[in-house]
Order: sequence, then C-alpha cells, then structure tokens
Amino acid sequence: MSQYLRYAGRFGRVVLGGYLAVHGAQKLFGTFGGPGLDLAGAGFESMGLKPGKQMATLAAVSELSGGILTATGVADPLGPIAIVGAMTVATAVHRKAGPLAAKGGYELTLTDLALAAVLAGTPGIGPKLPRKISAMILAGAAGLTGYSLYLLLTHRPAPPALPAPVESAEA
Repeated sequence: MSQYLRYAGRFGRVVLGGYLAVHGAQKLFGTFGGPGLDLAGAGFESMGLKPGKQMATLAAVSELSGGILTATGVADPLGPIAIVGAMTVATAVHRKAGPLAAKGGYELTLTDLALAAVLAGTPGIGPKLPRKISAMILAGAAGLTGYSLYLLLTHRPAPPALPAPVESAEA
C-alpha cells in the first residue's frame, strides 16, 4: 500500500472514530450537547426499539467504543464493525426522509457506514484480533443489528389520541 493510502486510512480512522465516539457520548452521558440516556431511550422507544433505554445504551456503547477503537486502530476490526452495526440501524431510522441530510435523510449515516465498512477491511494501527474472534464478533454484531432492524421496521406507531369530548354546560 502506498504511503499516501496509509495516511489517508489513518486520517479516515481518526475523523470517523472521533465523531462516532462523541456521538455515542452524547447519547450515553449527555455530554457535547447530547440528550443523555433517558431522552435517547425515550426516542428509541418511540421508534419501536424496545426496551428503549437498553437499546439506546447498546447504540451509544457501540458508537463510543467503536469510535475509540476505530480511531486508535486497536483490536481491529472490532471498532469499524461496531460502527457498521450502529449506522445500519441509524440509516434505516432516516430512510423515510430520503437520501439527503437537508431533509433529515440518511446521507451522513450511510457515509459513516460506508467508511466504516472500508476501514473494517484495511489494516489498523494497533494489534489485530485473530480471525476466529473477529468472525464471532461479526456474527454477534450482525445478529444484534438484524434484531434492531426487525424491531424498527415492524414498529407500528400508536394512533394519536383523540381529544376528550367537551361536556355541555347545559347538562
């Protein structure tokens, strides 16, 4: 691999990993102007990802740890795999708004997913996980991602509550 590609890969790891770590910290701890776990959990619950707080925790930990591991290149490819799973679900969340972020679409989540997928197949900076462990992690991540997608895509929101009838003053 040329020197340029090696530096580009490291730069991509730091940028993607840094942003995803911050994004996960926003959900998990409410730092960097984020909602924190209770509000994130309520949002997840409203989308059908139940139990909401536990699913938000799973997403936040995947983003935070996946971001840190991707940026550092340690335990590769665990970090990019965690990001691919989280961003697959996030892309599905934004699917109805279309592909462009200006309309609330999946542009950024799909871009993050694509870069993480590329980085999962490139050498990291630090020690690499053995193939068997990587395969087991990939299978577990695929299962959790698949379950999350199932919950999200089969969720039927409750119809809005009708206003209570107004009682007549003559009664």
